[in-house]
Amino acid sequence: MSEAEKAVCVTGASGFIGSWLVNLLLQRRYTVNATVRDPIGGVLVFIDDPKKTQHLLALDGANERLHLFKAELLDEGSFDSAVEGCIGVFHTASPCVFPSTVKDPQAEMVEPAVKGTLNVLRASAKVASIKRVIITSSLAAVVLTGKPLADDVVVDETWFSDPLLCQKSKQWYMLSKTAAEKAAWEFAEANGIDMVSINPGMVSGPPLQPTVNISLLPIVKLIGAGSFSDTTFRWVDVRDVANAHILAFESSSACGRYLVTGKSLHSSEVLKILRELYPDLSFPERMSDKKGFISALPAFQVSLERVKSLGIIFTPLEVSLKDTIDGLREKKLLSV
Repeated sequence: MSEAEKAVCVTGASGFIGSWLVNLLLQRRYTVNATVRDPIGGVLVFIDDPKKTQHLLALDGANERLHLFKAELLDEGSFDSAVEGCIGVFHTASPCVFPSTVKDPQAEMVEPAVKGTLNVLRASAKVASIKRVIITSSLAAVVLTGKPLADDVVVDETWFSDPLLCQKSKQWYMLSKTAAEKAAWEFAEANGIDMVSINPGMVSGPPLQPTVNISLLPIVKLIGAGSFSDTTFRWVDVRDVANAHILAFESSSACGRYLVTGKSLHSSEVLKILRELYPDLSFPERMSDKKGFISALPAFQVSLERVKSLGIIFTPLEVSLKDTIDGLREKKLLSV
């Protein structure tokens, strides 16, 4: 296949996962049509926030094979030009809002996630050359089923979070990812679209973008904090997540959902690793008394058989955490 025939679209390209996906695709000699909300360069010029795209334009191969497109999740037809002529679409764009700033969860998170996903799929359905669509979902769309969770419970791709339970629990991010993925599967089945979903856990790793994203915030907040939360996360490196997207696209046998995450670790265990890696930094010793919804979720196992069948070799958490801190320092996103 020639490079001209290897054109793909990446939505939400300026985000944490999207940026790494663009980077790895360019390394694989793909031509990338990247959608962002404020692109610069090309035929249309949008200079509201050039920081959103400068890191993409600086990637190796960007001058020759990266094309930026403006697209809005809620605007029907917004993705049509970006997917035209492509053989694949990677949909990573989704609203990710700090919970404390959300005033209307339905309008700010759920509606853009669902409508945006359907807009991308509608655009893809119009293009005969598109072989497969990969959507970025989340472990959040998997675990909140109402089934009991425990150390010996194994969660796999057949699990699907219950939207009503998400809403009742006021877990708006979980609801947005669950509703969007369910809508995507229904549309793909009805319209004969070859679709695969990637469902990562909490994503760590070095940022390419010049801002701290929500998934790295828990790590950033640990530095210099007075206490740490009673929380267990299932971390996975952003480079592994991006690689899983590409392997799922390139493998002819790939289908369905893929859970992409590492083993569960309590905040205290993450801190132990960080203290050993960075004895010069100040980390909290005391656990907070506050209990949140995530804190109430017990540890559980995640089946990784399907994603490992793609050829994924997971980055050790120690390596990912070190690259995270070093990357944040390099981007001057830490105060220490």
